[in-house]
Amino acid sequence: MSKKIILWSITAALAGFLFGFDVVVISGADKKLQALWESSDSFHGWVVMGAALWGTVLGAIFGGFPTNKYGRKNTLIFIGVLFAISAIGSALADDPWVFAFARFIGGIGVGASTIAAPAYISEIAPAKDRGRLVALYQFNIVFGILIAFLSNYLLSGIGENDWRWMVGVEAIPAVLYILFALKVPKSPRWLLSQSKTDEAKEVMAIINPDIPIEEQITAFQSNSSESNTSETIFIKKYRFPLTLAFLIAFFNQFSGINAFLYYAPRIFEEAGLGESTALLSSVGIGVTNLVFTLLGVFLIDKFGRKTLMYIGSIGYIISLSLVSAAFFLGWTGMAVPIFLFLFIAAHAIGQGAVIWVFISEIFPNHLRASGQAFGSSTHWILAALIPSLIPTLFNHPMIGAGVVFLVFAGMMVLQFLFVAFMMPETKGKTLEELEGIILKKNT
Repeated sequence: MSKKIILWSITAALAGFLFGFDVVVISGADKKLQALWESSDSFHGWVVMGAALWGTVLGAIFGGFPTNKYGRKNTLIFIGVLFAISAIGSALADDPWVFAFARFIGGIGVGASTIAAPAYISEIAPAKDRGRLVALYQFNIVFGILIAFLSNYLLSGIGENDWRWMVGVEAIPAVLYILFALKVPKSPRWLLSQSKTDEAKEVMAIINPDIPIEEQITAFQSNSSESNTSETIFIKKYRFPLTLAFLIAFFNQFSGINAFLYYAPRIFEEAGLGESTALLSSVGIGVTNLVFTLLGVFLIDKFGRKTLMYIGSIGYIISLSLVSAAFFLGWTGMAVPIFLFLFIAAHAIGQGAVIWVFISEIFPNHLRASGQAFGSSTHWILAALIPSLIPTLFNHPMIGAGVVFLVFAGMMVLQFLFVAFMMPETKGKTLEELEGIILKKNT
């Protein structure tokens, strides 16, 4: 595999680093902001903490448009600009509404990145390496999560306004990412869709030097000629891939992953740990996430997407059931962190490694961005709703953390059944081959 492909893939995947950092960095400022602005649980959950997630929903819904019209590369650059503006605006905010608006802008970048980055990488990657290269996006997400947890821990207590430094430091990697993204080429499949054949040939010669360029172009054009450019993902022909995208995104969020990442320190404090120990345990979560994501990246093209999802589903069911039992039975100390480390490991090697790879593979070339927009929108609408409800649900006398984690465990039983009876294996096949296979299952 060309070193250039690896470099381009890593660069596009750095959007995931900003995604992970942005989503989690707020956890260190969570309780400080609620105390500073004396917010109710509802206002704090839906506005202060939830603003970025609602921006993410907007970015996911509409991110397919610039990704298709202006290209994957240009969209990635714009995403970096959004992250930089958000970080600076959040750090300078003097009231909850300004803070929420700045976070909302960053959320748009997160949502759009889940479309543009996997689409770009999947379209430059050789079939045999596509899984691990697209999974670099997820690796960067968890690397960003780890750095955010570590940054929060190091910056906590440096002053009365330590939260400003926590959220503002993201501007540094955002600017570096923009500079890197300017250097990558445009996606060859997008270039062909825009009739820029000569430019596409230059990139194709690097991506698949062993396959004649004309043969690659013929394969693309053959699929394109059979597709109606006025089609949408919502017609009957694409019902099966649409259902797959919806379900994998649905189960991803009903594992409770985003609810946990947003409120990790709060959950650890609910379990009886002190503030400092809770923040340090969050760093441990980040390390676990990183290690098992690396394992998932290594295994995804070897064992396939379904095998990793089986492993993750079983790990989810065990860990979430134990976390629920810990809250019901009043177990304190390090029991909850250990169970949640197992939960994170299960997520990282399963859903974490698979979701963005899988969604980027199951739609035809001319509808890939639209299909990813649908899958990402499903993911982020739920990612906005579920974490926004967590403060209220945890403090509700009839619900509490134990019930919440028990519901998540039950959802993972359903995910296991989805993997067993619906999910196709996509490893080792070209995007054009997958298009034919998946459309046949729709009939």
